[in-house]
Amino acid sequence: SHAMLQATVKLCCGIAHDHLRRLPGLKTAAVAVIQKDVKGLVVRGSHSLPSKIPHYIQRLMGKETATCPKPDGDVSPSQLSSMDLSYITRAEMALQRALRILQHHTSWQAETMLDTGATVSSAALPGLGKVFRAEVVLAVPVAQLHQELFERIEQMPQWNPTLSQVKVLQRIGTDTLVTHEVTAPSPGNLVGQRDFVSVRHCGRRDTAVYLVGTTTHVEPLPLQEGCIRAESRLSCIVLQPVAGDPSCTHFTWLLSMDLKASCSLPKGWIPTSVINRILPQSQADFIEHLCRHLSATTCP
Repeated sequence: SHAMLQATVKLCCGIAHDHLRRLPGLKTAAVAVIQKDVKGLVVRGSHSLPSKIPHYIQRLMGKETATCPKPDGDVSPSQLSSMDLSYITRAEMALQRALRILQHHTSWQAETMLDTGATVSSAALPGLGKVFRAEVVLAVPVAQLHQELFERIEQMPQWNPTLSQVKVLQRIGTDTLVTHEVTAPSPGNLVGQRDFVSVRHCGRRDTAVYLVGTTTHVEPLPLQEGCIRAESRLSCIVLQPVAGDPSCTHFTWLLSMDLKASCSLPKGWIPTSVINRILPQSQADFIEHLCRHLSATTCP
């Protein structure tokens, strides 16, 4: 039944997130169950079911469907390790969470208007805290932005001075990355230098490209000297071609972060008022540096 399939998928995802890493035999069994259930339902002619199956499950069952615009990369089932599956599961969950926010949440409070023409608004959401949403129209096509923000992610510090390093630790197919980012030291910065270990994923829905990221604890990485390990609860950049003008892109960015405590502050606490200034300012700085970079690279 559909309900049993949903329960099986949830069980498999729960296992994949942690336990499969230690018990690979469970992965084989869980995947076999999903393959049997899903193939049986598809054979029996369920037309609404495939659109509800995440791509990583479809890859495991060996059946891509026309309802899904593009596979998540060139990964075959035999190439997926239990750790790979945990990364893809986490990335897919973050993407689904971002889609729910974008589709269903409408109560955004205006924060500020930036010099670049971008607007920033915010909302307090369960499980995430305050989420900031930046929006702007850029005179650059979606494909170029995808290239700069995902394919060339390690080159970001060359044009964004707020970053000192971005390193891809692992690639899973063409659309999922595990990355390590280090912010640049800044004199007088109240928050201090941070680093992040994240899983990043490129998803597509219709004409939009979604660049989603969230913290992962799976990849073991020593703490950087002088840095505090912070967490990206959710980052999702949506690139949507402007109707009637595919040379322009509607850029939307959801951002929620836990910057963690700084030892230089009393009791290691960062005031909420400081965080609420820093995050939208970081979005403003990023968009400004991105616009300057794109202007320099697109001008003759």
